[in-house]
Amino acid sequence: MARTSERKEYPLSMRLPEADIAIIDRAAGRRGRSRTDFVREAAVRAAEDVLMENIPIRMSPEGFNAFLQLLAKPPKPVPEMVEVARRSAPWETGKRKSKS
Repeated sequence: MARTSERKEYPLSMRLPEADIAIIDRAAGRRGRSRTDFVREAAVRAAEDVLMENIPIRMSPEGFNAFLQLLAKPPKPVPEMVEVARRSAPWETGKRKSKS
């Protein structure tokens, strides 16, 4: 007989104003997600962002010196980024011409 692993999930309850629920439902609908999935994903993403702000980056003194040397070098242009920067914005009307 195959064993099934027990799924551990914990309920989370919130009281939100109607306007908040309406905007969450609209956004979830645009993503084709349920309210629960949308809120869970947004909350987890926000929590990860907060936690990532405080994670130290550790490296050896040699590695740090190599990193500083790379930062001190002049930047190399990325052709794709140069091309994008030269494009006119869709809302601009002839103010800036693309150099082709």
